[in-house]
Amino acid sequence: MLSHNALILIFTRIIRLFAYGFFSVILVLFLAEIGLSLTEIGLLITLTLVGDTAISLWLTTRADRIGRRYMLIIGSFLMILAGIVFCFTQNYFLLLFASIVGVISPTGNEVGPFLSIEQAALTQITPNEKRTWYFAWYNLAGAFAISFGSLAVGGFVQFLQSMGASSLTSYEMVFLIYAVLGGCMGLLFLCLSPAVEVEIPKIKLSLGLHRSKKRVLGLSALFALDAFGSGFIMQSIVAYWFYLKFEVEPATLGAIFFGANFLAGLSSLAASWLAKRYGLLNTMVFTHIPSNILLILVPFMPTLELAIIVLFLRFSISQMDVPTRQSYLMAVVDENERSAAGGISGVARSVGGSIAPILSSPLLAYPMLMNLPFLIAGGLKIVYDFILYYLFRSLKPPEEV
Repeated sequence: MLSHNALILIFTRIIRLFAYGFFSVILVLFLAEIGLSLTEIGLLITLTLVGDTAISLWLTTRADRIGRRYMLIIGSFLMILAGIVFCFTQNYFLLLFASIVGVISPTGNEVGPFLSIEQAALTQITPNEKRTWYFAWYNLAGAFAISFGSLAVGGFVQFLQSMGASSLTSYEMVFLIYAVLGGCMGLLFLCLSPAVEVEIPKIKLSLGLHRSKKRVLGLSALFALDAFGSGFIMQSIVAYWFYLKFEVEPATLGAIFFGANFLAGLSSLAASWLAKRYGLLNTMVFTHIPSNILLILVPFMPTLELAIIVLFLRFSISQMDVPTRQSYLMAVVDENERSAAGGISGVARSVGGSIAPILSSPLLAYPMLMNLPFLIAGGLKIVYDFILYYLFRSLKPPEEV
């Protein structure tokens, strides 16, 4: 039976990931609608991820000392800020400001401080032997939420347009709902109990770390490489690729990413069983490699149907490394380092991911180059798998020792 705090953490993730999925599918369409070039769009997305990185680093490295609940509420306020600005202005510089200072997700996946602090809190209230199982359900809930968010936005936008709203107005209503969902999440964080907090360490900390600093930085560097590859094929970019190559409408895009994220959620649940049998690191690596081979194959499919099938096959195993990676990181650091470890690794992923969009977005403007993001992403992520296994195969979590 899940505890009161665990249920709140799962519900806040559902709300947040629904909002991210709702937002990300139409983000590039909105920016193109207001007249931005692909280069300007790529710059905005990159700066969005850079801003999320800086805010996440500041909040997560202080969360264990100042209070995890307090930092989560601040993050919710930044979501509200971003949604309101995107709803009420088309000024590029104000949008840049909201993207950098606020919290939005061009990828459809986690950004900002929430994931790291929530995982630290969840680990705090969970026995070691159940940690990966809890993380699997936590990720399953998030994946389903992204799926329904991606599906809902297409139908919502088309409904508003059928009622006479312009494309621009329908997109602005999406951003308003995003702000409301941020507010709902903040209210739930107020209901967390002190059990999610940790005793403040009396030793000197560097970036919120002490004993585990070297291993956290090593893992974070590798996670940055993986995220750099992922940044080439973030959900907004892939959605726009389908739009350009196959002229897919928003409602169909929503349905595609609903199915993809639904399958991804199921794959994260299967990861718990595999990790218990084969180990966390083995599950991370040996499910990730075939997933990225399938990713490379997507742009070679001659029809929309075949491209969707291969994409779905990829997503059906693509997230098995996620709960195992998160569980592994939380297991190999001290309890008063967990928010910081999650935050630093998350920042590393954000930095890696933030560089890629400004490189990948312009490629979509050239028919001869528009498939390259898939090839680059898959290749880099396979390299990451081999290096990760070679360097960390001897570092076991407590339950595997």
